[in-house]
Amino acid sequence: MTDSIFETLADSLLATLEEALGDHVDAELQRGILTVEGDAGTWIVNKHAPTRQVWLSSPISGARHYAFDAAAGQWLDTRTGGDLLAALGDELGVPLNWQAP
Repeated sequence: MTDSIFETLADSLLATLEEALGDHVDAELQRGILTVEGDAGTWIVNKHAPTRQVWLSSPISGARHYAFDAAAGQWLDTRTGGDLLAALGDELGVPLNWQAP
């Protein structure tokens, strides 16, 4: 994956998350970092260009790294294979959907 493709995918994901979560919790996207304030604390979702990953810091599940799997069209946990949207959505109680551009 090229840097340009990663940036496009990650930016699309973060913008979609901000929009979807904004109706349910306080979500703010600034300079590639999405900050989400929920009942359990603060979640941070950010893009990490050197590794071409999206990183999640959660007050519930801790820190995780996600890489884009083109075949699945999903951001998958680099250790467990779990889907970012499913994990974040479950923790926040919000159904999340995203389609790669």
